[in-house]
Amino acid sequence: MQAEAQQKTKNEPDYEKHQPVLEEKEVQPIVRVLLSKTRSIEPVPLEEYVKGVVAAEMPLDFQPEALEAQALAARTYIVRRLTLNDRSGVTGVEADVTDTQAHQVYRSLAEMKRLRKNDEEGWRKVDEAVKNTEGDIIAYRGQPIEALFFSTSNGYTENSEEVFPNEIPYLRSVASPWDKERSPRAINRVEMPLSEFYRKLGVDAIAVSAAGTDKPSLRIMEWTQGRRVKEMVAGSKRISGEEVREKLGLRSAAFDWTIEKGMIILTTYGSGHGVGMSQWGAEGMAQTGKTADQIVEYYYSGARVEKVSKLANSSKNRL
Repeated sequence: MQAEAQQKTKNEPDYEKHQPVLEEKEVQPIVRVLLSKTRSIEPVPLEEYVKGVVAAEMPLDFQPEALEAQALAARTYIVRRLTLNDRSGVTGVEADVTDTQAHQVYRSLAEMKRLRKNDEEGWRKVDEAVKNTEGDIIAYRGQPIEALFFSTSNGYTENSEEVFPNEIPYLRSVASPWDKERSPRAINRVEMPLSEFYRKLGVDAIAVSAAGTDKPSLRIMEWTQGRRVKEMVAGSKRISGEEVREKLGLRSAAFDWTIEKGMIILTTYGSGHGVGMSQWGAEGMAQTGKTADQIVEYYYSGARVEKVSKLANSSKNRL
């Protein structure tokens, strides 16, 4: 999935200085991808890059409309990044993005060639999803959005400020009821000794235990609008749900627990940071007959699908 911690600025960028000039029939911009395995840079046309992202980020047996929604998100991400000349995460090398979750997971040209050979139907769906949305991005007030996405919701997406530094108007919590019955990542259980739980959270186990290891002082203090743990207390230490997720390696900040014989069993609901589009939610919406435009406009509140060419003016940049 897309990185858990995308670069966030204190305010939405001033696009007046960075307007793209991509026309639908113009020569495509080249995206320079740093391949993590070989540390080599692969230059690839923008639309081919989008194919590589869709093929890597979403199961190929998903509905065509879900794959198209993923293509819209992937294209929007790279258009926004190129428009802003954003080089975060690739400083020191002549690249625009990596092929990892730090930006977007991407299948290299060689990997796409193998996919085309070994899974003709899967490749056909990727190719059609990208071609059917070519030139389209997701925009808010005429500018490309930060198109965050994740695997599986707990039934709701999350407000951006609960996970990342800023409150972004199109990254609002919405219901996502389609995930639970479809995603294999909807529920997960992790079991560990209480001593390990305390150690990973940096908590004094003696201070936490109110009356022996079977009665630890653990409680949730506040929930987010997206029904994830906002803050919990372990002994006298307050810790955010996101910090718990990160330190324990949990799939989600939506969790609860039981304790038995010195062991804690954590149950998580959903997978990923929870902000933006749920991929399994997109699949569920597609199965109910929703279009790609309807899917992304649902998950990105107030955003609309627009042509990249609408953003054009006389400024010069990579687009």
